[in-house]
Amino acid sequence: MELITSLHNGVYKITLNRPKVYNSFNKAMALSLQKELNYCAQNDEIRTIIITGAGKAFCAGQDLAEATDPEGPELQSIVREHYNPIVLKIRSLEKPVIAAVNGVAAGAGANIALACDLTIAHENAAFIQAFSKIGLIPDSGGTYFLPRIIGIQKALALMFTGDKISAKEAEELNMIYKCISDEDFESFTNNLAEKLALMPTRAFGLTKKAVNQSLNNSLEEQLRQEEKLQTEAGKTEDFQEGVQAFLEKRKAKFKGK
Repeated sequence: MELITSLHNGVYKITLNRPKVYNSFNKAMALSLQKELNYCAQNDEIRTIIITGAGKAFCAGQDLAEATDPEGPELQSIVREHYNPIVLKIRSLEKPVIAAVNGVAAGAGANIALACDLTIAHENAAFIQAFSKIGLIPDSGGTYFLPRIIGIQKALALMFTGDKISAKEAEELNMIYKCISDEDFESFTNNLAEKLALMPTRAFGLTKKAVNQSLNNSLEEQLRQEEKLQTEAGKTEDFQEGVQAFLEKRKAKFKGK
């Protein structure tokens, strides 16, 4: 079973489950993750998603045994059919997606983590743009997200050298949201996910859409998008509930609708 999933308090946890090979992706796991992300988009009970790894690693990237197997998928198919859909589904999913990086995140594993909305890393985790070590370029959105997050020069340095970046260094570079200690990692991740699940997740989805578009829009285009999406947000049940709760001086009970 390549993935382990669970649903609790509106939080859907997806655990990459190939610990013997550091949760490296093969075709089966990539397609299974795509299927689970589709399920998350369609299920109204799911308000927040966590992606994490079993064992010592988050994800070591592509399973090279599969990539070099003459009978296995070609490299172009791996990028186009395995990884590109995962990244696009994470970014288009109108719910918060948290990467809980419990150990090493290398290659495609690192870039899938960075494609998530919030990336939280265990203090012993590390990020490696490992592609240069085998003569490849960063994929899975790495050349798109990393320069935008930390700047072109630092991104290129990590891509060229393939240096290992600790979770603490990643936090200092603003590559990730937070580096969390061993004893607090699981509780912090779960508490954050459950907190978000109780909030107006429909507005989060629209916020995410606006931020995605801002990466390529001019200011004028983005202001028009904000107008459009704010109008949409104003028609939600959560907006009505939020205003009513404010007027009644009580805590709002959002439904993500």
